[in-house]
Amino acid sequence: MQYKNVAPDYPGFGQSDMSPRGAFEYTFDNIADVVDEFRQAVGIEKFFMYVFDYGAPIGFRLAVKHPDSILGIVSQNGNVYTDGFGAKWAARAEYWEHPTKELREQYKSAFAPETIIGQYTFGTPDGAVSPDGYSLDIFYSRRDGYDEIQSDLIFDYQSNVRLYPTFQAYLREHRPRLLAVWGKNDPSFIPAGAEAFKRDVPDAEIHFVDSGHFALESHAVEIAQLIKKFFND
Repeated sequence: MQYKNVAPDYPGFGQSDMSPRGAFEYTFDNIADVVDEFRQAVGIEKFFMYVFDYGAPIGFRLAVKHPDSILGIVSQNGNVYTDGFGAKWAARAEYWEHPTKELREQYKSAFAPETIIGQYTFGTPDGAVSPDGYSLDIFYSRRDGYDEIQSDLIFDYQSNVRLYPTFQAYLREHRPRLLAVWGKNDPSFIPAGAEAFKRDVPDAEIHFVDSGHFALESHAVEIAQLIKKFFND
């Protein structure tokens, strides 16, 4: 089987337009709607879905809405279970319950260059990560308004957690072919988040690689081989 990769940047990310916050409300619901409109505009009816980080709650919104369109799912550190929460999520939950301007400003440290580099390199073998990816991320993070948009999404992440039971119900009902490939050293989404897929999709295949959150940066070839083997067998 041959695959064609379609990977649009989300609004406010990468090379997509970054509308002012007054013109577009940066929530996961709205971003998922934009991606769905894009999918329809380019004529994608059925597809395999590769989800990672923010892409998981966005992708699973599409799967819930269009279950017959999903041919299979690859989740690479794409969490939809509270089992997968690392230590930082307790503080995030407290912030969602008791938001303050001070905490919102504090969380902007996530967009500092040293934090971005750490997200890419933590838990990866020495020398395994090219600076290209995190350097481009740092460049995009310096655009006017980026920090406020990302802060909106940090606060709205709670909407994803509320939808976890809906995503899990989709998995139980539709049992899509599912491959979870996880950077086992990810401090944000820990390995238990990958293993939890087995509860709802018993035939899911789970693999761990010696990497962190951005596992593709160090293990792209290995992950590609796992995808080809899983879906071609």
